Amino acid sequence: MSATSPGVDQPRANRAYNDRPVAVPRSTETKASFKTTEFFAYIAVLVGIFVAGAVTKAGSNGNDVFRAHQVWLYATILTIGYMISRGLAKAGSRERYTDER
Repeated sequence: MSATSPGVDQPRANRAYNDRPVAVPRSTETKASFKTTEFFAYIAVLVGIFVAGAVTKAGSNGNDVFRAHQVWLYATILTIGYMISRGLAKAGSRERYTDER
């Protein structure tokens, strides 16, 4: 049995059939993360945390109750939560598109 590449021994009619453009339905895992509403919610809350950390001062002696280490801790927790939510979103949904070949 000899192995030949497809198209070499095919009749001319079959090659013309294989070369014609065909729309093939395909899907991606999910849509891009920046196109989702949770991305914009994540950015808004992250900006809010940093702004609150920058402007919050409390007490008559000026003690900062929302310190930098808390701001970064909350930002890290928020980022981890966002990453987990994106992972769960990618696990079960697909975005359909048509590929021309």
